[in-house]
Amino acid sequence: MIIQLPDEILQKMEKALLSAGDKEIGGILMGEHLSTNIYCVKEITTQSKHGTIIKFIREVREIIMPLKRFFQNTSKNYKKYNYLGEWHSHPMFQLIPSSSDNESMWSIVEDSRVGANFAILLIVKLNNHNEVEIAAYVYLPNRITYSAVVEKKGNDEQ
Repeated sequence: MIIQLPDEILQKMEKALLSAGDKEIGGILMGEHLSTNIYCVKEITTQSKHGTIIKFIREVREIIMPLKRFFQNTSKNYKKYNYLGEWHSHPMFQLIPSSSDNESMWSIVEDSRVGANFAILLIVKLNNHNEVEIAAYVYLPNRITYSAVVEKKGNDEQ
């Protein structure tokens, strides 16, 4: 799977990472299905509360309205535009999912009320040059996980 990240999205993540410092921060990913196994992130949320140095704290109530707006703005075309997954930072650790990250993501794809066939997790952090580093993982039912490719896209490339 290929996940395209436009400059605008990377800038939002960078701003959130700078604000959170050594605390974890994150939100959800909303995007467009471009072609087989290629998705472009169109919008993200960023939670208002930072987590701790070792834990991202999800605030489900903060994603309801942004999701509703996204679906309205995309004419509820769920096959083309939909929830893709989540992103959060590991400012002090490697860009590898923790066991609680894995459990959280598998719970999304295993929850029939969510109706997701897959969920993407982007783990991000700032490097020594304040550039966003990203690792992407795809979660499938039956506890299957694999790495995805992230393509950083300039706004003129979309």
